[in-house]
Amino acid sequence: MAVAAYRWGWSGVRRMPERAAYTAFEALADANYRRNGKGVRRMRANYALVRPELSADALDALVRDGQRSYFRYWCEAFRLPDFSADQIRAMVDVEGDAPVRAELAAGRGVVCFLGHLGNWDLAGAWSTTNLSPVTTVAERLEPEQVYAAFLAFRERLGMTILPLTGDGPVFERLEAALRAGALVPLLADRDLTSTGLEVTLAGHRARVAAGPAALAVATGCALYPVSTRYAADPASPRGQRLVVTFHDRVPDAGGPSRAERTAAMTQRCMDALGAVIVEHTAQWHMMQRVFVRDLTPGRG
Repeated sequence: MAVAAYRWGWSGVRRMPERAAYTAFEALADANYRRNGKGVRRMRANYALVRPELSADALDALVRDGQRSYFRYWCEAFRLPDFSADQIRAMVDVEGDAPVRAELAAGRGVVCFLGHLGNWDLAGAWSTTNLSPVTTVAERLEPEQVYAAFLAFRERLGMTILPLTGDGPVFERLEAALRAGALVPLLADRDLTSTGLEVTLAGHRARVAAGPAALAVATGCALYPVSTRYAADPASPRGQRLVVTFHDRVPDAGGPSRAERTAAMTQRCMDALGAVIVEHTAQWHMMQRVFVRDLTPGRG
């Protein structure tokens, strides 16, 4: 069923008129919100920690908006392979990219620390034709046919995708790409391995990926936190545009060990993304456990 649903997405949704597609996916989002399954409940728990000042009704409204944002991501992901470079450029506004362009122009690789915000695939497609081709890592999904479909989708957008597991040493391959001057954006606001780091996110301890900062320390390449979020734009046919923000570079301040340097840089990245998550919570598509209190055995 999962394979059939994804295949329908990449074929049927692409043939739908634009307005009808967005309307359909908003209806699917509302239905999923009302169903209140495991993912919706986890989103609500995560949002409650990020926005503790909200009433129960306000929190529910935020979760509904979070589901709509998440399903919007899927609608655009399914339709994205048919967009031209000009269409993608018209869908995206970029902030703070000048220092990144300077690094890449000088032949130096750049590492980006991303969160599950807005539409990171649209940002990657924009980068491929407007900044630099992307080399990144993808989690292996099950069933394997779904993972293969995702891999083909992102490669059609011009990205080089390395599987997180099952295809050799990923860290060394990313190091080599950076030393060759590549742009390496990594989704890092959730730990997918046993090597993640504890950081503070919105006043709570959370486990996130150490990879971006570890790569920056190992290679000397620049590290930038990057957020992607939608902003209202009445002039856009979709009513919104994706804003890709390259936040201030996170420097390697040095220290007695690589591990301490990596931890300090990771916290700085999460400070930047955490501010965006608090301000634009409904665009944080986090439906997995990320906070340490929820990772403890016996917690919901």
